[in-house]
Amino acid sequence: MRTRPTLTWEPTGGLPPASTDLTAVVDAVRAGGVAVLSGAGLSTESGIPDYRGEHGSLRRHTPMTFQEFVGGEQARQRYWARSQLGWRAMTRARPNAGHRAVTALAQAGLVSGVITQNVDGLQQSAGARDVIELHGSLNRVICLGCGLACTRSELDRRLREANPRFEAAAEHHRAARVNPDGDVDLPDEAVREFRVVACSACGTGVLKPDVVFFGENVPPERVAACRRLVDGAAALLVLGSSLTVMSGLRFVRQAAQSGTPVLIINQGPTRGDRWAAHRVGLPLGEALHAVVAGASL
Repeated sequence: MRTRPTLTWEPTGGLPPASTDLTAVVDAVRAGGVAVLSGAGLSTESGIPDYRGEHGSLRRHTPMTFQEFVGGEQARQRYWARSQLGWRAMTRARPNAGHRAVTALAQAGLVSGVITQNVDGLQQSAGARDVIELHGSLNRVICLGCGLACTRSELDRRLREANPRFEAAAEHHRAARVNPDGDVDLPDEAVREFRVVACSACGTGVLKPDVVFFGENVPPERVAACRRLVDGAAALLVLGSSLTVMSGLRFVRQAAQSGTPVLIINQGPTRGDRWAAHRVGLPLGEALHAVVAGASL
C-alpha cells in the first residue's frame, strides 16, 4: 500500500529558539567554503509563496503526487491545465535581493556551491553558476516513454495551439496565486476541456515536467553530487527551508554527523533545528543583505 509523502511537520518542544544575531553566519561566510541549501522561502520575496510559511500554499493547496500524475489521464489533464497558467506567472517572477546576495557571495568565492530545492530557476537567473537543482526545473519537460527532453517554452507553444480557447479561462483567473510547484487553482469547468498533448517524438509518451514530484525519488546521481558538495564544505547554510522533507534534511544530518557547522536562516522552526549550531529568524532579503555587508563585499 502506498502512503502519502510527508507534507507537513509539527515542531516538538526543546528546540533552540531563533536568534536575530547574524554574527555566526557572517563569520562562517567570511571564512569561505560555505555550501548553501535553499528552499521555497528564498523565492517568496519574488512573489512565489512557500509551502509551509504563514501564508504557505499548503494551507489551501495539496500538491499532486507522482503516483497521481502517472496513474490517470484526468490527473494529468488537471495538472497541465493548472500549470499552463501557473508557468506563465512563474516566468514573470524575477530574482530578489536574497538571490542576488547568494550570487554575490558565490562570485566572491565565499560560497562553494548551491543546492536549491526550488524549481523556479531564479537563483540561476540571478547569475549563480554552481547550482544543483535538487528537485529539477519547471523550465524542462521530459517524456516518460522515450526519454526525450524539451523546453517548457516549446510545450507552451504546443499547448496554446491545442487549446486556443483556454486563453479566456487564463484571463479570467489571471489573478490566481501561483504555487511553488508552478500551478494555480482552477475550477473544474476551466480544466474539463483542456487538451493534453503527447510527446512530439514518439507520439504516445506521457509528458512530465522535469521536477521531482512529492512521492518521487531524487535521482541518485544528483543526491551524490549534493553529498560531495556538503562533504567538501566548511559550513552548510540553509536558507528559507523548513526541511520537512527528507530530500533536503539528509544533507543537514550529513553535515552535522561529520562535524560541519549547520547555520539556518528561516522564519519559523525547521525540522533540522536540532542539528543547527545557530538559527536566525529574519526575512531572507534583509538578512542576506546584512551578511553581504558583513563580509565586506
